[in-house]
Amino acid sequence: MGLFDKKLGVDLGTVNVLIYENEQIVLQEPTLVALTAEDERIVEIGQPAREMLGKVDDEDIQIIRPLQNGVIADYEVTEAMLRHFFTKIAGRVRFFKPTVMISVPFGVTSVEKRAVLEAALSAGAREAFLIWEPLAAAIGAGLPVGTPAGDMVVNVGGGITEAAVLTMNNIVRAESGRMGGLKLDEAIQNYVRRKYNLTIGQPTAESVKIQIGAAVPLQQELSMDVQGRDNVSGLPRTVTLTTGEVVEALSETLNQIANVVKGVLGNTPPELASDIIDRGIVLTGGGALLRGMEVYLTRETGVPVYRADNALIAVAVGAGRALNDPALLRRILT
Repeated sequence: MGLFDKKLGVDLGTVNVLIYENEQIVLQEPTLVALTAEDERIVEIGQPAREMLGKVDDEDIQIIRPLQNGVIADYEVTEAMLRHFFTKIAGRVRFFKPTVMISVPFGVTSVEKRAVLEAALSAGAREAFLIWEPLAAAIGAGLPVGTPAGDMVVNVGGGITEAAVLTMNNIVRAESGRMGGLKLDEAIQNYVRRKYNLTIGQPTAESVKIQIGAAVPLQQELSMDVQGRDNVSGLPRTVTLTTGEVVEALSETLNQIANVVKGVLGNTPPELASDIIDRGIVLTGGGALLRGMEVYLTRETGVPVYRADNALIAVAVGAGRALNDPALLRRILT
């Protein structure tokens, strides 16, 4: 590896793409692309596309997520998006193509893995490697994954939740469910529609989740005014939502997330299970930032759950660090 080689850790998520280089996050952009409806020409990528969400006519411009549930749904758009992001980091004149480590959900098919590798290489990577998302999350969170002791990580992403038990740089047990941040937003939208007969967009629901959302009731109730379209009159209307209502709205989706965690715990070998009870479960991903998430999962599983300090960026950090760890790189290559 030469002095000018760029080594990038890439968290290729359903909701956000994060890229890590030299101990820092150098890019964090929404996984959104705006296309013209007529000829599918790319108009905007990333944050500019997000700002258009819900504000453009679908017949003129469509805003799509090229990844669904952590895997590529639209290959050509994903490739164009990655090329755009690599160019943003390296500049337009690239003498040195980057070496990248990209996270993929545990258990994806060989076809889905190959699609990610090919998209990265076509987008301008010199070499591309893949790392399982839960392993990257554990490394990024600082867990000693190379030791014989068992560690457990739960990564709640935008489109998928993964729970995994790791030991000796290896995933021993893992389960995933197609629910995450987007499903939580959807649950808030459905709740507001049912209770108030009001339609709100996904960005508004996400804002509610971030500003007043919680997994368990809070001692101090928060509230927020929410604007939407009245389903009867069709006119704009404002309602006030409270944390208690958001807890109620999210309960079913959170229960599904807890079931994924319980599924892994129920299948873990006894010796590793005792390690996990001693060491606890580490929570990563954007979903980990929901207030009281660790309290909720501790209550549901009976095992202490802790949120990683860098929960949101753990996967990208872990992917980047794995590139600089020869032992881990050998393991991934085999």
